[in-house]
Amino acid sequence: MWRYLIPVGLLAALVAVFYLSLGRDKETLPSPLIGKPAPQFELPRVEDLSRTVSNREYAGRMYVLNVWGSWCIGCRQEHAALMQIAQRNEVPIIGLNWNDDRDSALQWLRDLGDPYAASAFDGEGRVAIDWGVYGAPETFLVDEAGQIVHKQIGPLDVQTWERDFVPKIKQAEASGE
Repeated sequence: MWRYLIPVGLLAALVAVFYLSLGRDKETLPSPLIGKPAPQFELPRVEDLSRTVSNREYAGRMYVLNVWGSWCIGCRQEHAALMQIAQRNEVPIIGLNWNDDRDSALQWLRDLGDPYAASAFDGEGRVAIDWGVYGAPETFLVDEAGQIVHKQIGPLDVQTWERDFVPKIKQAEASGE
């Protein structure tokens, strides 16, 4: 009898896990890096491989890191919103071009516009691994202390920016005055 109850119990547990996961929003998956220091990096710039970009350049300032690739459908979907957000000049946006062909990335920026204060070329994806990237696009908000305070999984839009990012930016500005 026990040999029948164990598989039924395991199946019931699996069904419960799936059922509880149904209501979860994939864009609000918790990140183990929230509240922890942002991983440091220095990579060549997409537009000029002889120059580098490092997030140390933004020490003491709030910034956004946006993981993108020219191969990424969701990145194309969010690009117009990134252009609008960049024009607002609230915080610098650093691009992390992930696992991409550099020529394709350059063409993408020429064709669609460049919302980034700087864009790092992570051709092998090592920096993205340090940041715990699941897939592109992902967007991180890093505070003045260099800690990750928010992570957006999936395409960013202006409404999500207003709801999830702007309050944290305003809160940091208010506490820094």
